[in-house]
Order: sequence, then C-alpha cells, then structure tokens
Amino acid sequence: MQKHIAVQEGSFDPAGEERLLREGNPRIGAVVTFLGLMRDINDDDKISTMTLEHYPGMTEKALDAIVEEAAERWDLEGIRVIHRVGDLLPEDPIVMVMVGSRHRGEAFRACEFVIDYLKTRAPFWKKEQTAKGERWVDARHSDKEAEAKW
Repeated sequence: MQKHIAVQEGSFDPAGEERLLREGNPRIGAVVTFLGLMRDINDDDKISTMTLEHYPGMTEKALDAIVEEAAERWDLEGIRVIHRVGDLLPEDPIVMVMVGSRHRGEAFRACEFVIDYLKTRAPFWKKEQTAKGERWVDARHSDKEAEAKW
C-alpha cells in the first residue's frame, strides 16, 4: 500500500494529490477524500485567524500509526494525509485525507476512520483569534464519540 503523510505550513492541491495517489495503480477503483476547511465561526464567535501548532516528529508518528491501523482493517491501495500547521485564514484548507481502494465501501470507511482518529489522537493544538481575544480550542465531545464507534 502506498502512503504519504505530510505536516506542512503551505497549502496543497487536492487534484494533484489525487493524481499522485492513482498514478500507476490501475487496481484503484474508488478514491474517497475528506477535505477540512477553516470556518469563520466557532461556538457562535467570528474567527479571524487560527494558528495550528504541533509537536514535530511525534505528530507524524501518530499520523503514521493511524494510517497503519486503517491499512490493517481495510484492503487499501493507498492513503494520503496532509495536515497544515501555522497561521490559517477562513476558507483555507487545513487537512486532507484521501484513500484509494478497489471498492468504494472500504475507501469510505477507511477515510472516515482516519479523520475520526486524527481529530482525537494526533497532537495538534488550535488557537483561534476572535474579537474577544485568543483562545485555545479543546476537542469536541462529538469527536470522542466518533472515535468510540470504531
């Protein structure tokens, strides 16, 4: 299985990432992508910017473990995970999980699994800038519930 994991400050091109996933692998019959974008509102407060921090080395290791677990559970041809760090603005892409498999069911389940686990198990910290000042964002209860279903 082909895998690519990146934690980066710069943006990314989902179409280009899809080409890289599929290129040279005619066994892929389904590609499922989750693309997370920065919203301009959270908890009814307007957000002007968000800063994402991580622990280099530890973060990539955690993402790799999540991808490996998905590969053990489903018959996959490839997974690409890109997560941005640094300063972000509303509408900026934050995270992309792309899964290629022979069949759509496995691709859908694996993609959902990876993003659910990423939200709770990968060491990222979010700080939002609002009109009221800066605040750190805690994990949502719904993220823990999504992780628990697996």
